[in-house]
Amino acid sequence: MLGEVLARLLPQLDERQRRLTLGAAARVLGYGGVRRVARLTGVAESTVARGARELESGIEPAERVRARGGGRKPLRDSDPGLVAALLALVEPDERGDPQSPLRWTVKSTRNLAAELTRQGHRVGPDTVAALLKVEGFSLQGTSRTTEGARHPDRDAQFGYINKQVKEFTEAGQPVISVDTKKKEALGAYAVAGREWHRSGEPVRVRAHDFPEKGAQKAVPYGIYDLAADTGWVSVGCDGDTAAFAVATLRRWWEGEGRHRYPDATRLLITADAGGANGYRVRAWKKELADFALASGLKVTVCHFPPGTSKWNKIEHRLFSQISTNWRGRPLTSHEVVVSCIGATRTRTGLSVHAEFDPGVYPTGITVPDHVMDRLPLDTHNWHGTWNYTLRPETLAPELATPPAEFGRFPAGDKAPPWLHHPSLTGMESAAWSDLQQRYRRYLADFPPIMIPGKKTGPGTGSRYLSASDRLLVGVLKARWKIHNPPLAALLGTSQALITDAVREANRILDVLGHTIPRGAITVTTADQLAAIAGHTPDQQQPARNRSN
Repeated sequence: MLGEVLARLLPQLDERQRRLTLGAAARVLGYGGVRRVARLTGVAESTVARGARELESGIEPAERVRARGGGRKPLRDSDPGLVAALLALVEPDERGDPQSPLRWTVKSTRNLAAELTRQGHRVGPDTVAALLKVEGFSLQGTSRTTEGARHPDRDAQFGYINKQVKEFTEAGQPVISVDTKKKEALGAYAVAGREWHRSGEPVRVRAHDFPEKGAQKAVPYGIYDLAADTGWVSVGCDGDTAAFAVATLRRWWEGEGRHRYPDATRLLITADAGGANGYRVRAWKKELADFALASGLKVTVCHFPPGTSKWNKIEHRLFSQISTNWRGRPLTSHEVVVSCIGATRTRTGLSVHAEFDPGVYPTGITVPDHVMDRLPLDTHNWHGTWNYTLRPETLAPELATPPAEFGRFPAGDKAPPWLHHPSLTGMESAAWSDLQQRYRRYLADFPPIMIPGKKTGPGTGSRYLSASDRLLVGVLKARWKIHNPPLAALLGTSQALITDAVREANRILDVLGHTIPRGAITVTTADQLAAIAGHTPDQQQPARNRSN
């Protein structure tokens, strides 16, 4: 019975209480009690005898379980060379041998304990972790703080940007931060982060992260409104270009900006020094000039100094939240990317609008000097290359004749006359002629941008399309949703030139503020167009040139 009582009681006591209880039991049993209690409980006879002596000595109860100096000595005391050997392994360049066995090996507590044991310091991983914490160590990753070469005016530029932001905000004018988020390959690829799933049932993705040949990509370009704490992201599928950046800016202004700031006359943009919206990118300034003219806003741009993109507000207020929201989730399609971005919210009030942009934005576009010289651009007194304002005006009058390659506008149209019928264009003859004149006038003020190495375009080459043809193609495409092959056949040109013409016409019509009325049906063939115009197929004439 005594053995059963002790077996149940002893686990609930501390070391001193167990010792005294065993001693009391031994004295109750009398002669031979120490040995009998030791055998019943499996405790050393010396421990039982010590407890009995402590009871007989009449020692008052103490707060300490062990006497001072009792118990096993710490390894750092019993092995004086242990800490020095550990620090030599953890910091070989400062304290030890640069040729340390663990110099190029991960310094886990298990590896450190194994190496210390090999050197004669018998120690376990837990003790190594405790020693490192006492010495002021902790697990840390790398810190991205080294920015490379520092521009001498770096801090002054930050101060200038801050001053501009305060001035615009206090005046009630919009202030936005823009940038392109990292491109994402679409498919069953691993995404950093973890999500809750049933144990043993993770989302299965490809074994390798490199995209397969021909894999689609998502190009998110973001706009962050500093005052409203809202984001707007266009997810593209083509190049990360200045045209794509400003197209996103147009969508934001039409969809949110002009409604949130109905009295705005100015817009401040903070942007990185490089990328599609870099301060050296001519196409960025040219596209911004078009946007300023269309919106009526004076657009001021302040670029962050080179090497300081991480200071851009959009990076840590918008893009970081988007990355958190889609953590551990494969981005299999553009719809998934748009949905994940659009669902991004924070407790502080951030909301994000996201949409897919299927447009094509070719790379390699250049803007000639004579166009740059005519832009309505005013540089600021402080670092004019980083800080400038674009006025909502057309290009300045041309002072000299532009190079020949920028002046080749053919005089003849290729479209048959019946394609200009009011039933097809949705405009009477006078209105159609007026739109053609406005279109040609815009082309004269804003000459087309040439792509190096491209021998043909919507207005050059053997299968050219005149300005009137390009406008007509854009109107027919927007009004009737007709595909490229019938239009290419009617005008005797290629589908690629039809695509270029539609892109140009859509952009210019948007700047001119002209909306094409939608047709009642969707046209798929040239015969349907002829029927709408009241033109029978036997009356059709081959494409020919006529006066522009």
